[in-house]
Amino acid sequence: MRLKRMQPRLMMLAVVGMVCPLAHAAEHVTLRNGFELNCVRQEAVGNKIRLYLPQQNPAVDSASTDTSYLEVAADAIVRVETVADLPQPLAKTKTPASTPGDATPTQAEMHEMLAHAGAMHHVDTDLLASVMKAESGGHVRAVSRTGARGLMQLMPATASEMGVQDAFRPDQNIAGGTAYLDELLTRYRDNIALALAAYNAGPGAVDRYHGVPPYRETREYVAQVIREFNRRKQMTLVARAQ
Repeated sequence: MRLKRMQPRLMMLAVVGMVCPLAHAAEHVTLRNGFELNCVRQEAVGNKIRLYLPQQNPAVDSASTDTSYLEVAADAIVRVETVADLPQPLAKTKTPASTPGDATPTQAEMHEMLAHAGAMHHVDTDLLASVMKAESGGHVRAVSRTGARGLMQLMPATASEMGVQDAFRPDQNIAGGTAYLDELLTRYRDNIALALAAYNAGPGAVDRYHGVPPYRETREYVAQVIREFNRRKQMTLVARAQ
């Protein structure tokens, strides 16, 4: 039995502290593994580089401190390009379909289902919650334009392979999505960026490009999940310190 996965090497917990105000100019960074992202600034920490991520919602959070970052080895960066401005977030394409009688779990029930599935597959609960938020925003009956369904947006074929009989049942959907993410993490040797990219665009695309595929939606999706994961871990640290 594999031990519970540690936090992926690409991700570090967000730190508590002040960071310089964000400027409009940003840098587009390409990593050796093919992952690309925008950052607002870099900071050398020993033999590693911290790439600070932009605020997810500057209009709302302009007065807040953005402390989310990725930390990578210095030699993992192969190219840095200056960009004039950060791109706007992609418009949401997944919309919830309301159906009378749908039972939406409470926050506590949702957490319990995520924790149970995470324990079964040795996947961090906060990572699962971050994926679910990016996929469906917590909408039980979310359906994407490509036909992905439920909380973790399972395609019908994937749901069937994972033993999910009803993708709109929260417990089944979470169990199936977790099992699928576990398979991807195993396939890519716990490389979180590749596993998330495969979850979003399919493992075929990741294998074809030998890394995160050059799809804007996929790259922003990977960064979004990592940013949310960092935020959740930061909140846990703060709660423990109180």
